[in-house]
Amino acid sequence: MNEIGYLIAGLTGLATGVFAALAFRFSERQQRRVPDREKPELDDGVIRVLAVLRSAAVVLRQDESVARASAAAYSLGVVRGDRIVHPAIQEMIDKVRRSGEIADEELELPRGPVGRGRVMLQVRVAQLDGQHIVVLAEDRTESKRIETIRRDFTVNVSHELKTPVGAIGLLAETLQDAAEDPDAVRHFAGRMQQESKRLAALVQEIIELSRLQLKGSEHPVSIVSVDGVISEAIDRVRVVAHDKDITISVKGDPDSYLYGDHNLLVTAVRNLVDNAISYSPEHTTVGIGVGRRGELVEISVVDQGIGITPEQQSRIFERFYRVDPARSRATGGTGLGLSIVKHVAADHGGDVSIWSQAGRGSTFTLRIPAAADIQIPTTDPEPVTGTSGENNS
Repeated sequence: MNEIGYLIAGLTGLATGVFAALAFRFSERQQRRVPDREKPELDDGVIRVLAVLRSAAVVLRQDESVARASAAAYSLGVVRGDRIVHPAIQEMIDKVRRSGEIADEELELPRGPVGRGRVMLQVRVAQLDGQHIVVLAEDRTESKRIETIRRDFTVNVSHELKTPVGAIGLLAETLQDAAEDPDAVRHFAGRMQQESKRLAALVQEIIELSRLQLKGSEHPVSIVSVDGVISEAIDRVRVVAHDKDITISVKGDPDSYLYGDHNLLVTAVRNLVDNAISYSPEHTTVGIGVGRRGELVEISVVDQGIGITPEQQSRIFERFYRVDPARSRATGGTGLGLSIVKHVAADHGGDVSIWSQAGRGSTFTLRIPAAADIQIPTTDPEPVTGTSGENNS
């Protein structure tokens, strides 16, 4: 029995040894395979360099699929899923694959699949290694926008300032020649005063519009009372309305609140009301309506003016565009008021629209997102309407 026991023990030990040897060989073989399977597609150095780049970066494989892309590449719309989106960039990639030379171009591209948003990108494409292509895209949209603003500012100022400056010069010469005629002196002095006021208003609105465009949406934000905005806007045009015997009527529910810049919102509403007064006949009414539509506060300004044709409506918010140039000169209009309204609305996440028919007046509607969960102040702001619902200016 002892011999049999020793034999069984020996066979068991032998089997265990063989099994251990086989397991070791299998493990060794698997270890040799792991590095091949888990070897990174890109070198660590390349990954670290791409991580610190401020430009949008994309690395493409030979089949044009994305091996690596930065968050900026997705946010700028360069990459969607695992593919380059824009044919113009793909053409640059194809060119680099054929020639092996670096490609560098400035491209204006759509920001997304829908909408009118555009981005200006400085795109650079190069061969990274035998299998990969690297695409770098620098967002130059903001710098191009500022460059355009500066160029347009120079062109517009040189054009628009010619008329009042030239008129003041001619009036000064005429006034000098009429020095011995008191009536002529008073007449031409009054004309000079009008032109100087127009010039001052023009310069102020050019500065205001340029500041809006340069800052974009970077304005101080606070909780703004719609009632307070309308009240202050009416105060700023009260004298002009009184001179034409125009009544300003406020209806609706102005007891709403917005997140935004109080002064800019007052400027926008004041420009709409001032525009309505300018184009309305004497002894008429300009209406201001306030209401909520979903998450938006709507402020509508209604006039009884000459109306605007569909062709004019498509250009009404352009800088320096005037529906009636002669009337604008007579009222001191600069052609910038509605453009300022458009920029203020956009900076607050809203918009401005127009409804109009020739001969039936116009309605401009400013829509701004309402502030949610606002605690109403214990002291109500001074109302803009009396018990009759009208504010006579």
